[in-house]
Amino acid sequence: MTQQVTRKDFDQYMIPTYAPASFIPVKAKGSVVVDQQGKEYIDFAGGIAVNVLGHTNDKLKQALNQQAESLWHIGNGYSNEPVLTLAKKLVESTFADKAFFCNSGAEANEAALKLARKYALDHHGAHKNEIVAFNSGFHGRTLFTVSAGGQPKYSQDFAPLPAGIRHIGFNDIEAAKATIGANTCAVIVEPIQGEGGVIPADREFLRSLRELCDQHDAVLIFDEVQTGVGRTGHLYAYMHYGIKPDVISTAKALGGGFPIAAMLTTDKFATTLSAGTHGTTYGGNPLAAAVANAVLDEVNQPEFLQGVTERNQLFLSQLNLINEKAAIFKEIRSMGLLIGCELNEQHQGQAKAISNIAAQEGLILLIAGPNVVRFAPALNVPKEDIETGLARFSSAINIYLNKD
Repeated sequence: MTQQVTRKDFDQYMIPTYAPASFIPVKAKGSVVVDQQGKEYIDFAGGIAVNVLGHTNDKLKQALNQQAESLWHIGNGYSNEPVLTLAKKLVESTFADKAFFCNSGAEANEAALKLARKYALDHHGAHKNEIVAFNSGFHGRTLFTVSAGGQPKYSQDFAPLPAGIRHIGFNDIEAAKATIGANTCAVIVEPIQGEGGVIPADREFLRSLRELCDQHDAVLIFDEVQTGVGRTGHLYAYMHYGIKPDVISTAKALGGGFPIAAMLTTDKFATTLSAGTHGTTYGGNPLAAAVANAVLDEVNQPEFLQGVTERNQLFLSQLNLINEKAAIFKEIRSMGLLIGCELNEQHQGQAKAISNIAAQEGLILLIAGPNVVRFAPALNVPKEDIETGLARFSSAINIYLNKD
């Protein structure tokens, strides 16, 4: 019989890239997680906005099991039925004409940035290679994407970094006008900065980016890794703004917990990546695509997306009540079920401490930097779990405020 592992085994055997919680989850259903000691937690983190239908969803399990009985992996020298079905669903549900599948959000953004540089080279020449990105943005952990991200703490130790990337202020239209020009090949932006603090883009800011990219024939890339697949109450956040990008990256919720990502674009740009110019061994894996098909069948329904909006209102009403009593948050920002509570001046830097106390109270949360407590639960989180989880959050806030 295998000896049970413990949290200490992480410190002994794992590269210390992460600092995981003191408890180890072993099973889960819906929005309830159970650890090795049998303690239950309400999950408001959703695997960092991944578990869009909660844990061990029956329809996703069925899709995975059925596909596992027929074809697991075939490689990109062949196509397969699940991935073609998935491409068709994504194209028919969005602005896009073509899809490229990979395994993670970083890979999808990497593909988007490579596409933009090659498009510019093919159509304008080598001088048109600059990428404009935004301070506090986050686009992944590959060397290219971490360089595009506007958080030096994630990139500064890995120099020399890829060149030709310029960072400007998020929601700063004048800076965008002054920076985006003839040498710009791409602008990459999150409609809502997730890791940067759950900060929504202004509609006029995104409209200006669209106009500037049109003017200079630059590729407008929306990083929808965290905002996509229903998170905002729309299938993709660009639909909320009514502004079409040239490319979107999508991952996280797309597989509901099974690794898959995609880059979606139009025919104008898709032909840039001809055979042999880019690739991935596992991208478009039949198992992942089968699960993603099941995710889209559930999420891309008016009733389901309306439910996201209703749950947003329940969260906001309760969080505002908590803040009326505790006076701890400077601002509560949200779109759908991506919610950020920014701590006021008195409590700056304490988001992680609050998250740790919440875990003790049986609630799993996220943070977005040191000053923002973040919620990204399953989009179908039961309303009774919302009430229970927020009661535990209120208790955690009280413990934090009275800890001295």
